[in-house]
Amino acid sequence: MLLLFIAYFGGVLTIVSPCILPVLPFVFARSDQPFRKSGLPLLAGMCITFALIASLATVGGGWAVRANQFGRIAALILFAVFGLTLLFSSLAERLTRPLVQLGNRLSQNSDAGASVLNSFLLGVGTGLLWAPCAGPILGLILTGAALEGASAHTAVLLLCYAAGAATSLAIALFAGARVFAAMKRSLGAEEWIRRVLGVAVLAAVAVVALGLDRGVLTRLSLASTGGLEQRILDHFHPATPKRIVVNQTIDINGSASDAAPTTLPDLSGATAWINTTPLTPESLRGKVVLVDFWTYSCINCLRTLPYIKAWNEKYKDSGLVILGVHTPEFAFEKDESNVRKAVKDLGVTYPVAMDNDYRIWRNFNNQYWPADYLIDAQGNIRFHHFGEGAYDESEKQIRTLLEEANHKPLPDGATKIAGSGTEAAPDMDDVQSPETYIGYARAQNFASPGGFNQDDPQLYRTPGELKLNDWALAGLWRDEDQVATSLAPADSISYRFHARDLHLVLGPGSDGKPVRFRVTLDGHAPGADHGVDIDAEGYGVVTGDRLYQLVRQKNSILDHTFRIEFLAPEVRAYSFTFG
Repeated sequence: MLLLFIAYFGGVLTIVSPCILPVLPFVFARSDQPFRKSGLPLLAGMCITFALIASLATVGGGWAVRANQFGRIAALILFAVFGLTLLFSSLAERLTRPLVQLGNRLSQNSDAGASVLNSFLLGVGTGLLWAPCAGPILGLILTGAALEGASAHTAVLLLCYAAGAATSLAIALFAGARVFAAMKRSLGAEEWIRRVLGVAVLAAVAVVALGLDRGVLTRLSLASTGGLEQRILDHFHPATPKRIVVNQTIDINGSASDAAPTTLPDLSGATAWINTTPLTPESLRGKVVLVDFWTYSCINCLRTLPYIKAWNEKYKDSGLVILGVHTPEFAFEKDESNVRKAVKDLGVTYPVAMDNDYRIWRNFNNQYWPADYLIDAQGNIRFHHFGEGAYDESEKQIRTLLEEANHKPLPDGATKIAGSGTEAAPDMDDVQSPETYIGYARAQNFASPGGFNQDDPQLYRTPGELKLNDWALAGLWRDEDQVATSLAPADSISYRFHARDLHLVLGPGSDGKPVRFRVTLDGHAPGADHGVDIDAEGYGVVTGDRLYQLVRQKNSILDHTFRIEFLAPEVRAYSFTFG
C-alpha cells in the first residue's frame, strides 16, 4: 500500500517536472470547456495511454522504445494540428466536421460525442508525450518490472503513477478554467486567448520536436522534482544494487543482516548453471557453502576472484562448496555465451548460477556486488561480507565452519594471494575518482556543453578544460540509459582522474566486429603507465563486452587527463572504475 501511495505521489509531482512544461498549453487550451465532456475524456486518454506505453517498456525492450518514438511523432502532429485550429477557426470547423459526423453515429448527442472523442484523442497524445518523462519513482517501477518481470502488481503501480499525473492535470484544468473565465469577463478577449494558446501549443510542439524539453527546460526550470522523488525513495525503499569496495563484515556469531534470511534460501531461480548440475539447499546440506554474488564486468568482483579461487582449490576436498551467483548489472552480462566465456577466461572452476532474473539475489535480500554469504553444514547463514578486503577474516570463518563440520582441525593457515592485472588489489589510499557511469540514468560530472541528448544522436565536444572527475564525449554519440554508443570514426571520451588504475567497460557493436582504439594521457602515449589491455603506445582492441584495464601508473599518482579515441564506430561504453 505504501508503494502505491509513493507511485501516486510521484505521478502528482510530474506536473512541475521540466519536460512536462511543454504539455501544459495543451491542457489549458481545454480548460474552458465542460469537464465531463472535455477534461475527463482527456485525462482518461492520457492515463490509459501513459500506463500502456510504460507497461510496454517493461516487457517489450527496444522495439517498444521505437514504437514510443513513433507515437511521439504522431502526438506532435496531432498537437500541431490542434494548435493551428486554435489560431484559425475556419480550419477548426473543417477539421472537426468528420468528428462531428462520427459522433452523430456513435451518440445521439452529436456535440457531446464529438467533444468526448476529440478530447480522448488529445488525451492519448498527451500520454504519448508524457510517458518518456520518468522521474526516479517511475524509474523504480520500471526497474522493478525489469528485474522481477511484468506483473499485475507492476500494472497497478503504473496506473497509480498515471492517476497521480492525471490528478495534477485535473487541478490544472480547474485552475485554468477559472483563470480564463476571469480574463474573458474582464477583457472580452476569447478569440485573442484562443490565438495566444494556439501560438503556445505550436511553440510547445517545436520545443518537444527539437528535444529542448529535456535540455533547455531542464536548465531553465525553477521546479524539478527529481531530488524530492529520490529523497522519498531513499526513505521508504531499500537501496538499489551497487558495487562497493568498502568492507562490511558480520562475524560468525551474528546474523547476516536484519533483512537477510537465516538459512540458505531457494536456488531454483537460476536461469542457467555453469560447471555443475542445478544445486539445491537439500543437495548442499552437510557442506560448508560460500555464496559469492558477482558479475564479470565488476572490477570489485574481479579483485576478489583470486581469493575465491584459491579457497576453492584449498578447501574443496574438506567439504567447502563455492557457489558463484552471477547477477548481471548490464544487459550484455545476461548473455549466457558471454558469461561462459568469462568464466573460462577467468579460470573459474567452481559452480556458477546465472541469476538473470535476480531471483536468488532477492531471496538473499542482497544489495551489493561483491557480497559473500557463508553457510554452515546445517544450512544456517553464519557470516557475510560486503565488498573487497577482510580476506584473512573470511578465510578464518571458512576454516571454523569446516572444523565444526569435520570435527577436526585443519592444517595450515591463511592463504597468501597476490593478484595481477585487473585482479590486483587497488591502491585505495590514493583513489580520488569515483565509479562513473556513461549512460545518462546514473551519470555524474558530465562536462560536454549542452548536456545529454537522451536516447538520440548528438554531436558532442570536449570543453577546453576538465576539472578533476569531469568527463566528456566528443564526436557523434547516442547516449542511452545504461550505455553510450559511438556513431562515427574518431569519437572519443575524456576523463580527468586521480587514481593508479583506470578501467572502462566496453563492448563492440551489434555486429561483434573488433574495434581498435588509442589511449593517451595528457595528450601523450601512456608508455610504462599502460594497462594490461593496451600497449605502450596506447593501442588496444575492443573484442568483446567486458572490463578493460587501460591505465596502471607505475610511479607517483597524479591528476591526469585520460582520452580514448575509437578508430571505427559502433563501440559501446558503459562505465569507468578506478583502483
